[in-house]
Amino acid sequence: MIGKNEKDDGKMNADKQEVLSFVAENDIKFVRLAFSNILGHQKNISVLSGELLRAVEEGIPFDASAVMGYGTSSHGDLFLVPDLGTMSILPWRPSTGRVIRFFCDVIYPDGTPYESDSRYILRKAVERSRSLGIIPEIGTELEFYLFSTDERGEPALPFDNGGYFDIAPFDKGENVRREICLTLEQMGIMPEASHHEEGPGQNEIDFRYSGALESADNVMTFKSVVRTVASHSGLYASFSPKPIANKSGSGFHINISLRDGVNEVSHSVRGSFMAGVMERICEMTAFLNPTKQSYNRLGEDKAPKYVSWSEENRNQLIRIPAVRSRMYSRLELRSPDCTANPYLALALIINAGLDGIEKQLPLPSASDNKHTQEDLERLPESLDEAVAAAKKSAFVRGVLGDVIVDSYTGAASDNR
Repeated sequence: MIGKNEKDDGKMNADKQEVLSFVAENDIKFVRLAFSNILGHQKNISVLSGELLRAVEEGIPFDASAVMGYGTSSHGDLFLVPDLGTMSILPWRPSTGRVIRFFCDVIYPDGTPYESDSRYILRKAVERSRSLGIIPEIGTELEFYLFSTDERGEPALPFDNGGYFDIAPFDKGENVRREICLTLEQMGIMPEASHHEEGPGQNEIDFRYSGALESADNVMTFKSVVRTVASHSGLYASFSPKPIANKSGSGFHINISLRDGVNEVSHSVRGSFMAGVMERICEMTAFLNPTKQSYNRLGEDKAPKYVSWSEENRNQLIRIPAVRSRMYSRLELRSPDCTANPYLALALIINAGLDGIEKQLPLPSASDNKHTQEDLERLPESLDEAVAAAKKSAFVRGVLGDVIVDSYTGAASDNR
């Protein structure tokens, strides 16, 4: 990736000529223009490198009516414009005739942003936070399972029977995690830690803090890399929140550090941000936990069931991890899972927190194990319940727009 400008929320400070020179000097033959549909599934168009200048200056058209939430058959022409700062070489492609990938912005033919583009929605949330003098820095923890495959390449048995923090030979996934981390590093993404998780064949890789947009891009890259490396190893990678009954579910823990530029915000400001998230969490759960299996995970094995927070208790919706330095101070939201669209999830979380700050919402008392069901509001217990809350939420519609809410919640009725 080309030089980083931290002041631009993780976007890279790369000009057009610099990128074109890199392409010419490094035997780049193919360019993948990537974006995501509203469910957070990565899509792309591949063009020859000679088309890159056209893509930058005019955009590459695509049939948006074929992508969920992106248009109709009568009004389906949209354009992909590469965000030059997101360029990455795909290390698993041939070293001759190399392939690069850009994440793209989606625009109308007249050049205006397409309002239902997931990246655009998150960018607006970041712009709002900056207008309030607050910079949210995001660190993510993503869990996944590795399965051996049958003769058709379908998942069969868990890859190992290892447990939490196990090592070889109980942990058979350490070489796969190593390859994943090295591949990410080649793409300009720095993992912070990796280890075997509690479930058989379950793994976790954590990332350092970055701007919200960069963090969401990294999640999309991470899932693609994990699946690719696993496939090359003859394995199947699953990001399902509950792939094995009675075993640990897989989460997408989102760590948020709030700063006013350099310094951490005050405890009262952080408390109001947390209160805003807690106030809106049930309305946005359909976008944080968008599959039926998501609700088999919630309430089990340290996945939250109630709208609560605690200093360190991992059973709560939000916890404040113990730190020895204020520079690592953060809040951790523990309900989301990896089936979420990371752009929409972060946009909702950030906007909910900013609402809490603007309203100066007081933070409820911390929860402990003495609280009962009667004391605490519970999270939605099913996808249908979560979808109903999202569809009637003025907050969710205000952040995402009617097109996304109606398309997304309509699709959520299926067991995708």
